[in-house]
Amino acid sequence: MSKSLIGNHVRKLRFNRNEMTQQQLADLVGVTRQTIVTIEKGNYSPSLELALRIARAFGVPLEEVFYFEEE
Repeated sequence: MSKSLIGNHVRKLRFNRNEMTQQQLADLVGVTRQTIVTIEKGNYSPSLELALRIARAFGVPLEEVFYFEEE
């Protein structure tokens, strides 16, 4: 049985947005900076609502922020 994971490009997108800080993104989407840290590290998969808010904050489709991978 394979393990599925949700990966993300949050860190890359932040740096491509004038080096947006984790705190700035957290403020935009209504979470703590620590939540953004754990999402970026892949230790936490956000709810669909939060994932959509993050994508909206970057002005990109959800698939450009999060992706599905299998091990």
